[in-house]
Amino acid sequence: MEVKIVEVGPRDGLQNEKEILPTQAKIALVEKLAKAGLKRIEASSFVSPRWIPQLADAEEVLRGIQRREGVVYTALVPNLRGLERARECGLEEVAVFISASQTHNQKNINKLIEETLPVLREVAAQARANGMRVRGYISTVFGCPYEGRVPLENTRRIAGEMLEMGVFEISLGDTIGVATPKQVVEVCEVLIRDAGAEKLAAHFHDTRGTGLANVLAALQAGIRTFDSSIGGLGGCPYAPGAAGNIATEDLVYMLHGMDCATGIDLALLLEAGMYAQEQLGRELPSKLLKAHLAEKRSGREKGGC
Repeated sequence: MEVKIVEVGPRDGLQNEKEILPTQAKIALVEKLAKAGLKRIEASSFVSPRWIPQLADAEEVLRGIQRREGVVYTALVPNLRGLERARECGLEEVAVFISASQTHNQKNINKLIEETLPVLREVAAQARANGMRVRGYISTVFGCPYEGRVPLENTRRIAGEMLEMGVFEISLGDTIGVATPKQVVEVCEVLIRDAGAEKLAAHFHDTRGTGLANVLAALQAGIRTFDSSIGGLGGCPYAPGAAGNIATEDLVYMLHGMDCATGIDLALLLEAGMYAQEQLGRELPSKLLKAHLAEKRSGREKGGC
């Protein structure tokens, strides 16, 4: 079985970091991720720097990357201005975003869902006219920090609207990490019937320790594309207490153990995780990265005896 991974660490992962990472470090991280074999990397976001100061250098990052053949670099865009900035950087793919819950959408982008959809249509139409692919994110599919359980019909309606806009793939977000495997199967089965598995991806957070279990449930339901973040970086500034995304290292380790093909070199991926940890100056949540570093320390101690 082939499973595709979309690396969101350089955008979704870094956007919650208080300390601004130097531009060159961001560029180096993206290049290390591409070297490890990741074919789709969300490198930054063209939202206003007032919203997310960490990503104010989006142009510099995207223009500074030594791009690898066969790797798709993408960025989040909130409006036509963001789309134009992405186009000027030579991107062939962008992502638009909306929440399935009204309150989270208002907190996140200061608009009602009904006010957001026309903006997405406008961006998607212009992007496609520019020859760019458009990916869609739907946040709080499995639960909202303000409203609790979110009706599945909210997601179905928004997903239908996105498909009409020409979005090629919809990422279903468990923004605050409340999903459980049973819920994931129920949601994915309905949406797969609506849209087809090839049009869907899953985006899990590990706030309550169910991230990889939810990946397994989504795999069993038919999903074959997953978002993840190097080192387990991430969270949501509008979702109090939300932990990071599932770690790319942990996801790849599990998938390889299940004989799923990802095209990713796990050793090189761990090097990218170690680099991210060094640059941020703190321990990252990835379980595999922690185990790998512990083994390295143990080896050094034995070698010194």
